[in-house]
Amino acid sequence: MNGPASLPLRNVHAPPPVPWWPPAPGWWLLVLLVAVLAAAAWWWLRRHRRLRLAAVSLAQGELDGLETAFRAGEEPEEIVRRLSALLRRVCISVFPRTEAAGLTGKAWLTFLDRALSRPAFSEGPGRVLAEAPYRPSVPAGEIEPLLALAREWLAAVSRRREVKGK
Repeated sequence: MNGPASLPLRNVHAPPPVPWWPPAPGWWLLVLLVAVLAAAAWWWLRRHRRLRLAAVSLAQGELDGLETAFRAGEEPEEIVRRLSALLRRVCISVFPRTEAAGLTGKAWLTFLDRALSRPAFSEGPGRVLAEAPYRPSVPAGEIEPLLALAREWLAAVSRRREVKGK
C-alpha cells in the first residue's frame, strides 16, 4: 500500500488576477447614477436661475408701472407701500424664504443692502421703506431716489450668480 509520502503533489496555483476591464455591473450602475445626478443638478440650477431672472424681470415691469403711477399723481405713501411689497415678493422668490420673509425695520433694510454692498437702504434713500408707515406723509421728492434705488437693486440681484447668505 502506498502511503501519503508516495502521492505526487503539485504546487498550489493561484487563479489569474481579475482584469480591470470590463468593470463589474455595479460600476456601470454607479457611472450611470453619477451621470443622471449631474444632469439633474445641471437642469435644476438652470431652472432655478431662469425662474429667478423671470421674477426680477416681472418686478422690473411692475417698477415701471409704479413710476408711471407716481408721475400720474398717485399718493407717495401708496407708491412706497407697493414698492415695499414688490421688493419683499422679489426677495421671497430669489432668496431663501426663511431669510427674507420675516424681516422688518432695520433688519429688512440691511438685508436689501447686501445685494448692493453699500448701505443705500439702511442709510440712504431706502430708509423711506421703514419710516413711511410711521410718518403722517411722505414727501414726493423722496420717491424718485427710492425708485432709482429699487431699479439698481433689481439689476444687482439679477446679475448675481450666487446669492450671498444662502
